[in-house]
Amino acid sequence: MRLTKFEHAALMIEDSGSRLFIDPGKFTTPITEASGAVAVVITHQHDDHWTPEQLGRIAAKSPGVRLFGPAGVVRAAADKGIEVEAVHAGDELEVAPFRLRFFGGRHAVIHESIPVVDNLGVLVNDALYYAGDSFSVPEGVEVDVLAAPAGAPWMKIAESMDYVVEVAPKRAFPTHEMVLSRAGKDLSNARLRWATEQGGGEYLALEPGDTLDF
Repeated sequence: MRLTKFEHAALMIEDSGSRLFIDPGKFTTPITEASGAVAVVITHQHDDHWTPEQLGRIAAKSPGVRLFGPAGVVRAAADKGIEVEAVHAGDELEVAPFRLRFFGGRHAVIHESIPVVDNLGVLVNDALYYAGDSFSVPEGVEVDVLAAPAGAPWMKIAESMDYVVEVAPKRAFPTHEMVLSRAGKDLSNARLRWATEQGGGEYLALEPGDTLDF
């Protein structure tokens, strides 16, 4: 499998000519190369993780692509005339060649004045784990590749460091970083590298467009 990191929270995984997209939102360059897409996973309803326009571009290139998300995403997408299949924590499903397992359930708290929305982490082919906007740990899973949050209104870097130490992935890379300056990205990379190395893992400071085979 090959992972391609896009801006902010968006990822593409390719396997045997098929593509899986995760969280194509408003901070991500418009996705136009989307042929062969079999599924899109949206972790939660905030627009830095999905937009109708991004989903429309993917569907135009790959008619029949299946969209998955928690209940909040299903409702938000329905308001835009888009059908998303509901998934819940504990669900497992297969959209060949991808096996998807879902964890968690709630977005991390941003502030007491801001409602907490549904959020699901996704494990792809028992190898790649991305928790969306949360620090949900996939219990009982040895994570090969972890998408580690680098910066967000709902986190501080110490929390992400503790999260990476707890998951102890073999490899980790930064996500959710478009809210950071270059200096902020460098700082987060240094801290997340340290956290990854505590479990003997390797940290890869991927930039948009970079790929990783796993």
